[in-house]
Amino acid sequence: MASEEELFANIDALLEEEPQLPPPAERARLREAAGITQARLAQALKSTVQTVKNYENGRSEPKSPRLEAYQRLLNGWAARYPAHGTPAAPAPQPAPVPDTFTGPAASESPDTNAPAQAPAAPAAPERPARSAGRPATSSRRPAAKKAAAPAVDPRFPHGPLAVLDGDGSAYAVGGVVLDCPATTVVELVEWTLRESGLGAPKLNRYGKDSDPLIVLAAAAAVKLGLPERLEGHEQRRSLRLPEDHPVVKQVAKAKWQLTQRGFGPWARIYRKAQGRDRQCVQLAILSWDALDERSWPGVAEMEPADIARVLGVYAQRVITPRGSTAVSGLELMTALRPPTKAVQDPATGNWVSGYNPGSLGTEPMDPAPPEATPEHPVVVNSGWSGGFLNEEAYQWVRDVDTLSDEECTLPWAVGLDLNTAFLAAAARLVVGLSTPDHFHAPTFNPKIPGSWLADLSHIELDPRLPSPFTPDGSRPTGPAWYQTHTLAYAQELGYDVHPIEAYLRRETGAYLDPWHDRLKTAYVDTLADMGVTRDLSDTEFLAAMEHHKEKDPALAAVLTAIKATVKGGVGKLRERPQGKHYKEGETWPALSRPTWRPDIRAAVISKARVSMHRKLRNMAEMTGLYPLAVLSDCVVYPSPGTSPLDFLPYAASGKPQPGGFRLGPTPGLAKLEGVQQMLWAVDLMEKGLNPARHIKGGDAVLDEGE
Repeated sequence: MASEEELFANIDALLEEEPQLPPPAERARLREAAGITQARLAQALKSTVQTVKNYENGRSEPKSPRLEAYQRLLNGWAARYPAHGTPAAPAPQPAPVPDTFTGPAASESPDTNAPAQAPAAPAAPERPARSAGRPATSSRRPAAKKAAAPAVDPRFPHGPLAVLDGDGSAYAVGGVVLDCPATTVVELVEWTLRESGLGAPKLNRYGKDSDPLIVLAAAAAVKLGLPERLEGHEQRRSLRLPEDHPVVKQVAKAKWQLTQRGFGPWARIYRKAQGRDRQCVQLAILSWDALDERSWPGVAEMEPADIARVLGVYAQRVITPRGSTAVSGLELMTALRPPTKAVQDPATGNWVSGYNPGSLGTEPMDPAPPEATPEHPVVVNSGWSGGFLNEEAYQWVRDVDTLSDEECTLPWAVGLDLNTAFLAAAARLVVGLSTPDHFHAPTFNPKIPGSWLADLSHIELDPRLPSPFTPDGSRPTGPAWYQTHTLAYAQELGYDVHPIEAYLRRETGAYLDPWHDRLKTAYVDTLADMGVTRDLSDTEFLAAMEHHKEKDPALAAVLTAIKATVKGGVGKLRERPQGKHYKEGETWPALSRPTWRPDIRAAVISKARVSMHRKLRNMAEMTGLYPLAVLSDCVVYPSPGTSPLDFLPYAASGKPQPGGFRLGPTPGLAKLEGVQQMLWAVDLMEKGLNPARHIKGGDAVLDEGE
């Protein structure tokens, strides 16, 4: 038996060892639960963002004295934000602020100690009790295999959503099937809030929980008194039930409310909050085309259990859907950067709702005239005629007269597509947070976001490349408005920039950073679940991408939805008016949102286009190759072979040369888009058509971020 001295010596040895940190994934969870960005943590640790990322993915560990400081921080967070199922250490809490939910635009006072939702794929939580007469089958057709289980919030044991079939079976994530006795929409809403156990925790400590989503199959919609389809011209045009429909009357009679969108494919039904309890349910009607085929390919035709799996993976990695993927992209921005937080009133000592620094706030902001659209009230009412920003994605076809004989003899045209180029551009993107101020003849500063009037027509670049300053690649013809990144690139190319005037914002921040981080993780993790991982060689990556969609159509649909969320979310930042009755100068609903920010959209697209040109220029310098065409994030090159490996630049060691296009599964890296014969590409170019639009073998859709 060991002596007391031996035991104490062993304990002392343990105490003298370096402190042990929690696992990398837990470090990231704790930081996200605290609402701290990697950039802010890096600043506190006197380190870099990449170093913090390495700590959180296990690539490296901190050394003393940073190790002790980091451990102290993590221990403090662990006490405040324990993992689900672990009791939290008692801590003094500020007095809660009563919520007054009056609709989707109302802000909710934060719970400062709520954990962030982990971006993980769904797994089966404990199966709920069933009625005695029902068999315990999870689905008529079992869903495909599931990824690692996320932590389950005890308030929402059955996940974020369910798909309701006509027989009352509500298919939740993880193969769980709930019995829903509702026969009316009102009963469904009340069952969802009281008995279903559906919902999702907030993504930010100052945010609000995601409301439960019920997806209605066609049979369920009919059972609840809804039409299977929205028939009739008027209904299809407005995409909502008329006010005198029995279901709409039934909802109003029960003292529930609909949002201004009415009862359409994505109907939101709510009551004003009672205390801190939100009362809101989101419905999605499949047979009313709630799931757009372009964003959710094949999902509407799946079995309910598989629809629940697809939407569940998306909800747990991105956000519970509240509308189209574009709407979800915008909602995700607000969920990760809530506009308000609890602040203490110095006069009364009470906790009240106040501005959350780094967010876009609660009030919409008028753009500078050149950032607006021609029909915007700011433009029409002021008589503005000074021109507009034209920061759009590339649509460029090279002049066939610039093709050399050597290029024409190459047999193939190979298309490369950049993964989520807009998402890559959103990383560490500094945007304006305050109203624009007008300056005359300012000195250009590449660190200040804004819109600058400058003349770049004197800059002459290689005609075999598109101009980086215009979407169609043509040389500027005179003064024009440019976003900061475009002018900064002119400086990078060695040219003097002398702005004539500018609209600049004094308060700035990396508003999209958490949005970028969450969507990047969702994209990379979903690809990895499909067998496309970051550790593959370029040859293995191309082989994996060739068949990745065939392995799991459900995850392929999730991947498409994530990409649509990126482009649609950026596009929603400058949503245009809709409807034939709109008149110039009138406001439209989107203008009431703080997230109607055309300047942020311009910043993303400007940075993405400049990044594309930088790669094109580096490729020309390293390989002597020039592109045939560019369409948004797709570029077509002449090639001696049918693979990107035949023309991409590699060092003698076999590693890709930095600065050019590189293959890989992360945002900003490239994948094969398609291959056609060179003669085919030249023929299209001679007709004025863009080979990048057709290189995949069909008609590519140019998403300009609208």
